[in-house]
Amino acid sequence: MDEITNYQEHIDNAIDWIWAIFPNILMAVFILVVGLWIIRIINRLVRKFFLYKDYDLALETFLESFISIGLKVLLFVLVVTQLGVKSSSLVAMIGAAGLAIGLALQGSLSNFAGGVLILLFKPFRVGDWISAQGAEGTVKEITIFTTKLNTFGNQVAIIPNGQLSNNKIINYNGEKDRRDKIDVGIAYGANIKQAKEILLQICADYEAILKDPKPEVYVGELGDSSVVLSLRFWATNDDFWAAHFHVMEELKYRFDEAGIEIPFPQLDIHKKN
Repeated sequence: MDEITNYQEHIDNAIDWIWAIFPNILMAVFILVVGLWIIRIINRLVRKFFLYKDYDLALETFLESFISIGLKVLLFVLVVTQLGVKSSSLVAMIGAAGLAIGLALQGSLSNFAGGVLILLFKPFRVGDWISAQGAEGTVKEITIFTTKLNTFGNQVAIIPNGQLSNNKIINYNGEKDRRDKIDVGIAYGANIKQAKEILLQICADYEAILKDPKPEVYVGELGDSSVVLSLRFWATNDDFWAAHFHVMEELKYRFDEAGIEIPFPQLDIHKKN
């Protein structure tokens, strides 16, 4: 009977404890629901604010992510405090958890620091075409931990910010204009001067190719089966690839018209009597 009485006392105490903290549980749930609703509203207001302000897109996406995560952490603290956890205990718990999480997430902290460095020094911006970590594409978004690239094939490449900030990056939009270099081989019997004039005329006829600096053609190499001419010209970033492909196609047409042979790999066999 004594054991049954003890069990009954424990059950009664548990029920009394639940009823005692029940208002706190309801209030914590209320704070959680209302807090998430307020956070969504704040995030919308932040987005609208950035729409009306001409800030860097990378900074906008970074701040949006940072504000959202910070507000959720603050909401978590409010909910836990409402449940009866003392502030001193909460601070100690957060400190211990922060140390454990920091050790477990060293890579994530490195990525966060990398994101801050990218925003400060701006090696690239949203909309730039970059090459980094074996991926090439247009910078779509810079978040707290990662940078997203939209590749040529319309795939999304996600690169950790820590790796981006500590390794080589090629920013093809870092300058307004770009220089192209096209090598083309002609037969040894062809007229080099005529071939050079044709290449320069192609550049002169195409409006997208800049006339200052002037296009140049050099004999780049005396190869085994051809004389390699090196054409160099400048174009804006917007017109670069259009100019590149135009020159490649046009030089084939004009060389054919002028009877200038572009050698291709072949094997000649000579028979001796």
